[in-house]
Amino acid sequence: MDYVVRAETPAVELYQRLRVGAGLSPKSTEAATAGLAGSWYAVVAYHGDRPIGMGRVVGDGGTAFQIVDMCVLPEHQGRGIGKKIMAALVDRLRERAPRTAYVSLIADGDARHLYAKYGFAETAPASVGMALRL
Repeated sequence: MDYVVRAETPAVELYQRLRVGAGLSPKSTEAATAGLAGSWYAVVAYHGDRPIGMGRVVGDGGTAFQIVDMCVLPEHQGRGIGKKIMAALVDRLRERAPRTAYVSLIADGDARHLYAKYGFAETAPASVGMALRL
């Protein structure tokens, strides 16, 4: 069975299941509902008819964008699905985002190697990522 990546925003329940299944932090239904509505672009990866991964772009539509929710279920990792998801997101950004836009992401662990293949570079020491967890 082949893998396919489709341009679509996942339903709240699917979003929550994929995040937790791939080892990302859980999100409440309230947070997921609001966040998914703010997607600029989103994709879901399928194995046959089964959703197994996703990725989203959020942002203001002009000056700033962030790639978020990149995940693939563990049993499907290592098969190039993350690359397909990233390619879809970056292709859409290159097609639709202004050339002066700033695109960022947070790379966990070895994921930085995947993102580097799409032109992302570490910003430290000139700037560093910072976060506030509520």
